[in-house]
Amino acid sequence: MPKIVSIGEILVEIMRKEIGVPLGTPADFVGPFPSGAPAIFADAAARLGGDVGFIGAVGDDPFGRLCYERLKQDGVDTTHLKIIPYKSTACAFVAYFQDGSRDFVFHIKDTAADSISTEDISEDYLAETEIIHICGSSLSVSEKMRNACIKSAKIVKEKGGKVFFDPNIRPQLLSIEEIREIVKPIMEICDVLLPSGEEVSMLTGIQEPFSACESLADRMLVILKQGENGCIAFTPEGRIHSPAIKVDVVDPTGAGDCFAGALAVGMIEGMDLPKLLRFANIVAGLSITKKGPMEGAPTREAVSELLGYF
Repeated sequence: MPKIVSIGEILVEIMRKEIGVPLGTPADFVGPFPSGAPAIFADAAARLGGDVGFIGAVGDDPFGRLCYERLKQDGVDTTHLKIIPYKSTACAFVAYFQDGSRDFVFHIKDTAADSISTEDISEDYLAETEIIHICGSSLSVSEKMRNACIKSAKIVKEKGGKVFFDPNIRPQLLSIEEIREIVKPIMEICDVLLPSGEEVSMLTGIQEPFSACESLADRMLVILKQGENGCIAFTPEGRIHSPAIKVDVVDPTGAGDCFAGALAVGMIEGMDLPKLLRFANIVAGLSITKKGPMEGAPTREAVSELLGYF
């Protein structure tokens, strides 16, 4: 019965070897790498020493075994990570461009990742969960996945735990009105919101990101992710800015998920807010120094070496 639980899609990521090569052009790929926002969160938190469980599903294929073994070896409880023989493991293809943008082709619907439902949610498993992490991407996979996420969050909330929400839904796939409707049940019980500027404006209808964050700060802790500019926490008492660390960026995918995993671990350990933000920024910074969404997720020892300097 872990203290931190993540639920949602787990998949492999296969990416262009070179920057600037579109996905529609014949060229080399590298991978597969274990991925999926909820799974990256779980793996990062476990590598930092957190007591973490993951609820999801993979296929009984080489990609699925890669994902399963990666979480397990990094210390994630996999007793609720199902292996489904008749389904393929989800995957994503990624291209990177010089301006920092990315292009994705996802294969998630009708895969193993899309098989989680409310029947897979055990109240006993969540009995001691202090933080449950929900991703907007999971809410948009399917209605059954969305209902499973909502059920999990409500169980944890009713037992006195906290609900983390990273609203990473792509507006290219759904209208803003659809996104707001999908995330509404989670927003109503959210304790810690982890948006980008574009996301918080989309959720609130307030274009200026700081004003949008402040409109929510009396109901939840809002931590605005700003990439190379670090992050800003919004509370009823005001704002706290924490700068990012300077690193050579190799692969930015998963930085926000590692950031969230660090926040969950630090919050359970009782870190004060300035230290918590600094801790999470270091983890996010180190996570982007290797190719592959989980490959750069640092150990606690690596983070501790830097924590005193920032």
